[in-house]
Amino acid sequence: MLVIEALVDKVIELDNQIFLLKIHCPEIANSIKPGQFLNVRVSENIYPLLRRPFSICNVEGDYFYLMFNVFGEGTKILASKKYGDSIDILGPLGNGFNYIGDYDTAVIVAGGLGAAPFPYLIKKIEKGKNIISFIGGKTYREVITHEMKNISIATDDGSLGFKGNVVELLNEHLELLKKNKIKIFACGPNSMLRALKEFCLINNFECEVSTESAMACGFGICQGCPIESTKNQDKYLLVCKDGPVFNVRDIII
Repeated sequence: MLVIEALVDKVIELDNQIFLLKIHCPEIANSIKPGQFLNVRVSENIYPLLRRPFSICNVEGDYFYLMFNVFGEGTKILASKKYGDSIDILGPLGNGFNYIGDYDTAVIVAGGLGAAPFPYLIKKIEKGKNIISFIGGKTYREVITHEMKNISIATDDGSLGFKGNVVELLNEHLELLKKNKIKIFACGPNSMLRALKEFCLINNFECEVSTESAMACGFGICQGCPIESTKNQDKYLLVCKDGPVFNVRDIII
């Protein structure tokens, strides 16, 4: 874990107010794993002073990318960053995806900005494995397909792709999924993850989910991001330290 002043290379605006922040930082780019996150202090002088957690979106050489939308003062500050600006980063933090394993098809399931951690995961998945992506959003404006592969889309209002949620879309492809040895990797709102957990338990699919929580410290000191464990009813895990990626069977979402 490092505390480091990294340099902004550029801010890239994708569709629908989604941004990529490209940062030069060899120390982090060369050590981070898919699914880990960074705690970023967006400003030293302006509110807010607390760090914000961001998943690593992708890595290219000595550069890495963060994906975000503008929602509040902190992300507005990030979107205004320019080449050469300094940014205070703590990381890498947490546990990432276990993408090396006995499966032949990786199934990516993302809801909204939950698409953020998957470009780097897709890049790191072993050659020879198939990758299919199921992407959901309330409307077409919330669908993010950046650097995904073999995409199927669901929107709640039917404005793009299948009309319904992304877990319902998975169920439409159940016969195909059962023909392959799959592992599901997911990130999105808790309502999506709860439905996905039920889907995976019913069909006996392996699944890892990246969970979201407000994180003040990012490494377990503040105890501010508990998530209930299924292994012991009296035990809580911490999203920042024990996660943010968990086997879906190990947590109550």
